[in-house]
Amino acid sequence: MIIGEKIRLRPIEQDDLPRFTEWFGDPEVRRYLMQYLPFSLAQEERWFENLQKRLERREAAVLAIETIEGVLIGNIGLHDINWKNRSAELGIVIGERKYWSRGYGTDAIRTMLKLAFHEMNLHRVFLRVDADNGRGIRCYEKVGFQREGILRETGFKMGGYFDQYIMSVLESEFEGISEPA
Repeated sequence: MIIGEKIRLRPIEQDDLPRFTEWFGDPEVRRYLMQYLPFSLAQEERWFENLQKRLERREAAVLAIETIEGVLIGNIGLHDINWKNRSAELGIVIGERKYWSRGYGTDAIRTMLKLAFHEMNLHRVFLRVDADNGRGIRCYEKVGFQREGILRETGFKMGGYFDQYIMSVLESEFEGISEPA
């Protein structure tokens, strides 16, 4: 396990999949995710099988997020790891809504970035975030992410097109603010 202030990160187990399926059945949880439809348990199981292959090939690092007390609340991952350029894309979901806006996501990201920069020797971690996701943007900025650009009208939801920001943090930027204030 990888321990943060409020959370711990651990490997995802097949027993976690029913909980994930429940979370992704909630439209509010899916609101800012690329997945717009609920997942079935069978789809989650196929995702898990594919994840195992990606982990073995070192293309991703995806972990479950638990509270220090052991409550499963989400997952976080580094995707499309590019070992030559030392970069990866971050993705996170806190599926347990009662843990939203309480610092668990921030701590999970900070802990994952420590892994990325201190153990995996990555140089840059980036993400895409919907421009109207104020809670997410504040969280990312708190741990050092900066806006790099905008993808104009890159997606469609709720009857209209939306923009996304590209944000990134470099190892040197993260080192300056890696501890909570």
